[in-house]
Amino acid sequence: MTGAYIAEALRTPRGKGNDKGSLRSIKPALLLAQTLSALAQRTSVDTRQISDAIFGCVTQIGEQGSSVGTLALPLAGWSDTVSAVTLNRYCASGLSATHFAALQAVYGDTLAVGGGIEMMSRVPMASDQGPLTHDAHVQALAHLVPIGIAADAIATQRGYTRDMLDAYAAQSQQRAAASAQRGPPRSMIAVTDDAGRVLLDRDENIRPATTAQTLAAMQPAFAQSGAKGGDAGWDAQLCRRYGLPAIQHLHHAGNSPAMADAAAAVLVGSQTALQRNGLKARARILGMADTGSDRMLALTGTVDAARLALARAQLRTQDIDLFEINEGFAAMALHFMDEMQVGVERVNVNGGVIAIGHAMGCTGAAMVSVLLDELERRDARYGCISICGAAGVASAMVLERMC
Repeated sequence: MTGAYIAEALRTPRGKGNDKGSLRSIKPALLLAQTLSALAQRTSVDTRQISDAIFGCVTQIGEQGSSVGTLALPLAGWSDTVSAVTLNRYCASGLSATHFAALQAVYGDTLAVGGGIEMMSRVPMASDQGPLTHDAHVQALAHLVPIGIAADAIATQRGYTRDMLDAYAAQSQQRAAASAQRGPPRSMIAVTDDAGRVLLDRDENIRPATTAQTLAAMQPAFAQSGAKGGDAGWDAQLCRRYGLPAIQHLHHAGNSPAMADAAAAVLVGSQTALQRNGLKARARILGMADTGSDRMLALTGTVDAARLALARAQLRTQDIDLFEINEGFAAMALHFMDEMQVGVERVNVNGGVIAIGHAMGCTGAAMVSVLLDELERRDARYGCISICGAAGVASAMVLERMC
């Protein structure tokens, strides 16, 4: 067999991405370094055999600047011969980084690492003040709207009600809580401080008591910002473009992604590279896709990316045992299931980022380990990951479990 194989995929627990988060005391480079150290230890790989490391990170400023992924390598004690780069494909960054690592592995007949890091407690979202969020002129020219308002537009287009969105969000919480009750999965590593004390060994955003009824009391988050500016505002732009009479603002903090701190790393290689290094494959990568879609709605790209990755894998939707999608707002998840004609029993069976938390540049890479853990637990064969990002970008990967 040829292609790229996953030898190991590890992730930290997701800490709360605010000043109450258990990981807030750790710098981003050091959190990623812990993950890389664990990866080398778990696999016993000689890091001199790893040719490149590619990491996703969205807000690359301050402690997450200076190609933070590159700086994590020496902190993890890795060989000076390992090259590295940090990229930004918005929320799809971590999975896209894993794609690039897989390409390096195949065409270089070598080992490579993909992964991601984001610490939203220390480097807040949009604190880089880039044009995506801080330049109205660029936003207007590129037809960009904030993704929360875009999610409300998707819900309006598709006829999703507040009850439907809240029911999905509550299910995500309940599934995540049930998964946590089983204990840490194989791929999750505990995070420690400098003295070796455990800071976090579980995902801490999960709210087990959440129900659709408790979510019903929450107020929509984006109505005021959507209406601001009148005929030139974001609501008005969406209505004109998509022929909508009005935008129904239905998303709030409870059915939207929770902010998080986390790191993840995935070791990939060609078949011969794994054999040379005494590594066994957990999975084979059958198909990958990075796509663009409607920039204004932004969150619909998971469908296009998943379809392309499945086509490249020569598989159909019905062949896939489990889907992991990023839950970029509840409407995005419902839209994906409707368009792909896949039931909720195969999608995010352990909850998603609405419950667990979204560490932007890390989430896509973390989803690889989440999917592999569950495929192995169920003795299932095929899985598909799809994640969208701002400005219509999306990434998807199709995996076959090997052990």
